[in-house]
Amino acid sequence: MIKVVVLGAGNVAHHLITAFQKASDINVSQVWARDNGSFEHLLRSEFICNDLSQLQNADVYILAISDDAIISLSAQLPFSDKLVVHTSGSVAMEALNDKNRKGVFYPLQTFSKSKTVDFRAVPICLEAINDTDYKTLEKVAKAISKVTYTINSDQRRALHLSAVFVSNFVNHLYQIGQEICEANQLDFTILQPLILETADKILTLSPKEAQTGPAKRQDTKTINAHLNFLTDKNQKEIYKLLTKSIIDNGKKL
Repeated sequence: MIKVVVLGAGNVAHHLITAFQKASDINVSQVWARDNGSFEHLLRSEFICNDLSQLQNADVYILAISDDAIISLSAQLPFSDKLVVHTSGSVAMEALNDKNRKGVFYPLQTFSKSKTVDFRAVPICLEAINDTDYKTLEKVAKAISKVTYTINSDQRRALHLSAVFVSNFVNHLYQIGQEICEANQLDFTILQPLILETADKILTLSPKEAQTGPAKRQDTKTINAHLNFLTDKNQKEIYKLLTKSIIDNGKKL
């Protein structure tokens, strides 16, 4: 049984705790959060604390906190020579304080508290200073996921950037699409089959092979009609930028 302490109260912390509770060989011995009420629906009060001095002994301490808080919180931990890891995609392992052994436990997924995630399918990217600590992290990861990767800090930064493009930016485009639909008395759900098919295609085709649309065809008549239709300046600029990028990409063929 591997004892884990989770520090943080955000989306990642909630999903990790939920996944760990389903794993037979992981014991979430304690959770730290500034607001004890954050986890009352997941854990009994005796397993929750808001005082770092009350942290119990564990095999791994997981900092599931905001990127900006990693350096500060890791320095405040009241112990040394323990395995302390963070869950950030963009922060280097070296940002963790030197008094403890360092590692990274990065689940590559978008998390919302209100949306259940099948953690067995979530890729977990691992990094550690030494082999022993890496093996510990690997055991923890494999207890909740079928997919693990050894990825260093530079690779993880590139991966996180890629994730922003394919997830965060794409979701923002969904929002724009919804706004256009609603402004024209259309139900956004009519686009859901198209969204699902577009995502499904890249399971068998490369994104470049799957690209379709007026920019891909260099259909200037349709492109200009779309631009004339758009009244929102921000939406128009995004349309122009993405159209140019798709057209320029086609020129490289």
